[in-house]
Amino acid sequence: MSLTAQSTDPNAPRFRVRPPANWINDPNGPFRWRGRHHLFYQHNPAAPVHANVHWGHVSSHDLVHWEHHPVALTPTPGGPDEAGCWSGCVVDDDGVPTAVYTGVDRHHTGLGSICLARALVPEDETLTDWRPRPTPVVTGPPSDLDVVMFRDPFVFRSGGRRWALVGAGHADGTPSVLLYDCDDLADWRFAGVLLDGNDPVALDVFGDEAVGWECPQLFETAGGDWVLVVSLWDGDPRGTGYLTGRLDPYGAGGLRLTARTGGRLDHGRDFYAPAVLQEPDRALMWGWSWEAREQREVDRAGWAGVLTAPRVVDVQPDGALRVVPAPELELLRAAEPFVTAPGGRAPLPEAYDLTVTAAGRTTVGLLRSASGAQLTVLLDPDAGTVTLDRGDWPRTGPGGSAPTVVRGAVSEVRILVDGSLCELFVGDRATVTERVYRRPDDVPELVVTGAVAAVTGWELVPPTHA
Repeated sequence: MSLTAQSTDPNAPRFRVRPPANWINDPNGPFRWRGRHHLFYQHNPAAPVHANVHWGHVSSHDLVHWEHHPVALTPTPGGPDEAGCWSGCVVDDDGVPTAVYTGVDRHHTGLGSICLARALVPEDETLTDWRPRPTPVVTGPPSDLDVVMFRDPFVFRSGGRRWALVGAGHADGTPSVLLYDCDDLADWRFAGVLLDGNDPVALDVFGDEAVGWECPQLFETAGGDWVLVVSLWDGDPRGTGYLTGRLDPYGAGGLRLTARTGGRLDHGRDFYAPAVLQEPDRALMWGWSWEAREQREVDRAGWAGVLTAPRVVDVQPDGALRVVPAPELELLRAAEPFVTAPGGRAPLPEAYDLTVTAAGRTTVGLLRSASGAQLTVLLDPDAGTVTLDRGDWPRTGPGGSAPTVVRGAVSEVRILVDGSLCELFVGDRATVTERVYRRPDDVPELVVTGAVAAVTGWELVPPTHA
């Protein structure tokens, strides 16, 4: 099928990746194979709760048509992944697509093992059949490091060799990223710590709020910068961050990231566990946006979670991250925009792509409640702030519903809304991802006031090409 199956829930995204029903969390193993993008994800096929973790699977030839495939990885009774096939990546191993993932057994205490599964028919562009290796390639962390969290392998290349990162947390509360030499995917050698939370740049950027770094991702930009992405965990998810710098030889046959700067990867409260695909000319990133509503509402809807729109990530000259929507998303725009002039009011569709440019202080209203309150984005170029104010649309979970403020000299925002998923791109320097659930008496309406320079918005519609 193309795109996500329809749902009777008006808050269900229709154009982003999610299974037709039940649970989705971390994106896994974005992979390009025989002209198609493949994307895997954590999935409970039986209920909209985080349990019974499998790998779901979709693929696309254009990043907007997504075809659902059978479940790729299933826990093996009595095997190293019998309690769940957790996060990892997919790599080309001498012409055979190979999943490298975290297996957790019934004795799981935070320490996973590193498992492999290989595509049975590499010639098949849909990659629907996978066979797990019966034993792990790494059974757990090095015994002398006092590691209490160990999961989420990510494989990359540097210096003509293949390496892997594993997210870790230590008994003293220090998060880290461990490094393995895995030029032979069946034979892994521990090669040291790539970076830990005592690094001065990491400490300045992240503080001490995380006791573990989950889902590490590493990619090289065209300019030679390396970008490390981590998800901050302290027993619960605490957001995402990045560090940019150099990848240098270190110790006896290892590598070390020499960080020069970093920051928050996404300033919203509903974004976590991003996965990155490095292509020859760009790096693509997807994240997981969880539900920020009561479980009884999730149970009634029958689905939980969604992946974000694909984002192109790069590094600015000052080392900060550059993040923009993938250009393929423009294929979802209707033939004509629904608004092209600043000022006035316009009804908003359930899914849209909106760009607003401000000459001065500008308020963008997106949703109006029965009481007259508005969901707004305030651009203030003179103050150097962009503020998302959702005060009348409270969310559950950590972080509350206070206004989200992004600082920077930015005069343009692009807003992608698909059902309850709201992705705000502040210029090309920051993103804010939040879930906003529309109530029956809410009115989706665009109201732009202030020193507006330009407004253009398109409804999102199914692409017309096959």
